[in-house]
Amino acid sequence: QLQLVESGGGKVQAGGSLRLSCAAAERTFSNYAMAWFRQTPGKEREFVAAISWSGGSAVYADSVKGRFTISRDNAKNTLYLQINSLKPEDTAVYYCGGKYTAGYDTVYRSKWPEDKVDYWGKGTLVTVSS
Repeated sequence: QLQLVESGGGKVQAGGSLRLSCAAAERTFSNYAMAWFRQTPGKEREFVAAISWSGGSAVYADSVKGRFTISRDNAKNTLYLQINSLKPEDTAVYYCGGKYTAGYDTVYRSKWPEDKVDYWGKGTLVTVSS
């Protein structure tokens, strides 16, 4: 089982930056493709970005391309999301999720369906003020 814990959220002004982290308590972290989602009240969880186990492939939602960067450090069992040029509409709870890929170095899909995620963290809140 992949246990995930997000951190790094907080309150920031528009135009600022944050780096979110997702720590995995799992020695086989590298067996998983990983992704970030976000959710605002009353809306479905939205796919943000995903990365293959090696970090060699990544995909992004159109709404965040050029501002968000997903990365991972398998030696530290940690996933990251660098968020730059924050906008008020980026305000959300950000979740990391894992998809078991059995050793295949794949990003899984260009856009992950929420119901295909195998494991979720509990989320970290990002609030962007204008």
